[in-house]
Amino acid sequence: MGLDMYLEARKYVGGYSHRPIDEQNEYEEVLNSVGMSRTDLTAEASPFANVSINVAYWRKANQIHAWFIKNYAKDGVDDCSPVFIGERYHLSILRNLCQEVIDDHSKAEELLPVGEGFFFGSYEYGEYYFADLANTIEQLDKLLSSPKFANGWDFIYQASW
Repeated sequence: MGLDMYLEARKYVGGYSHRPIDEQNEYEEVLNSVGMSRTDLTAEASPFANVSINVAYWRKANQIHAWFIKNYAKDGVDDCSPVFIGERYHLSILRNLCQEVIDDHSKAEELLPVGEGFFFGSYEYGEYYFADLANTIEQLDKLLSSPKFANGWDFIYQASW
């Protein structure tokens, strides 16, 4: 039991005839990947898919959780609902904040304060706090440098506790 945190990448892929051919091809690939084709769908089915994949995970990194909630949750309320982050640019903001705090520990409480909650882990600015920042940088660097997530992907954060 505790704070489990997930970052999902989501992309709309349209198979409509008026969509660009590369997007229509992506739609066909999605259908093929789940063992389907257009003939498996009813004529009334809209030809589109929302592709979703989990791209990052944290456990009890309450300062990261607090940042997502403060900056993106409706009214800053943590109710375990999915939180829309948007394009990957927004993730680069978090990544850079983590680096800034690692470079100057005295900025931790100001830039990435701990967030309290039921089984949210340590509230100290110590070894685990900075390990969570390094882990965040590692995960986000991989994601941000990948050309696969460059265009058309939105990010959604969700935590459970």
